[in-house]
Amino acid sequence: MIHPDPDHVYIIAEAGVNHNGERDLAFALVEAAADAGADAVKFQTFNANKLVAESAPKAAYQNRNTDANESQLTMLQKLELSPDMHKELQSHANALGVEFISTAFDAGSLGFLVDLGIPFFKIPSGELANGPLLWRFAKTGKPLVVSTGMATLSEVELGLAIIAHGLTAQAEPAGLEEVWRNWSDTAVRATLDGHISLLHCTSQYPTPMAEVNLRAMDTLGDAFGLPVGYSDHTEGDLVAITAVARGAKIIEKHFTTDRTLAGPDHLASLEPVELKNMIEKIRGVQQVLGTARKAPLPCEWDTRQAARQQVVAAHDIPAGHILTRQDLTTARCGHGLPAVELWDMIGQTAARDYQSGQAIEK
Repeated sequence: MIHPDPDHVYIIAEAGVNHNGERDLAFALVEAAADAGADAVKFQTFNANKLVAESAPKAAYQNRNTDANESQLTMLQKLELSPDMHKELQSHANALGVEFISTAFDAGSLGFLVDLGIPFFKIPSGELANGPLLWRFAKTGKPLVVSTGMATLSEVELGLAIIAHGLTAQAEPAGLEEVWRNWSDTAVRATLDGHISLLHCTSQYPTPMAEVNLRAMDTLGDAFGLPVGYSDHTEGDLVAITAVARGAKIIEKHFTTDRTLAGPDHLASLEPVELKNMIEKIRGVQQVLGTARKAPLPCEWDTRQAARQQVVAAHDIPAGHILTRQDLTTARCGHGLPAVELWDMIGQTAARDYQSGQAIEK
């Protein structure tokens, strides 16, 4: 688990690469996340030369939001954070009371973040199918938050099987058959409990509302019995808030200091005031969800007494009279027999005189 309270909605403010490679902008993002009340601020850690080949194309959304003539490699080289910058940002975040985390995209970056003492790791959607890196994530022993954008349910299961192998085996698997044999062990699958969370995600920036498919978050929870959340790339905060109402325990949302800045992810990001408003709404949703128990709440007892009707005399009734249905009615009088007991009083003997409207007593 990434938070000791299982009912707490853990909110990750995703700075990602919205720092544009600029130190001051990165620090401003940490400050905005802390001011908004996020639980964590997340960056991305990678070695561009190891992550992508020189010929690798950019995604369509990256071409729309950056110079279409530059390669993915060139774009990412501008967005790397140095090791010293990571340490400075972590120290700044700690001072402001927000957790500093970062996503690793290669083994070297993962090792660096382990040494940095990151409390848990978010596995990005693009690396869900990267078996060797998934296995290394598992070997850190840290809690893992696994994003599932672009994946089929069977690919999610394969990723979880690889993680389970990493949690229980000393050496990398000799092949997928070993992974699946390991996965068939109930005790091995149980190692994921309390250790893994899954995020539903649509890997498009911004995500069209018609392609959010939020019910898939429920499918993930039902299929694997693990905590679920939502990594949100839509515009605005509606979907993130809706996800919390549907049971999301983790929300990840991109944010920026200025949505008009050049860069691949700014357009699908919230600005600081919007981030703060979203978090306030989520905390409100978290509060109003309450428990599944249906019973009068403390604030209702006074209203319950004032609003419910009791059994009363429909007209004057003398003592000793055998009560009939015509003798009895209901009204609010603040005390006496609940209205549902009216039928039980039919045929009973009036113990005393009653004036019209008086509460009937047993």
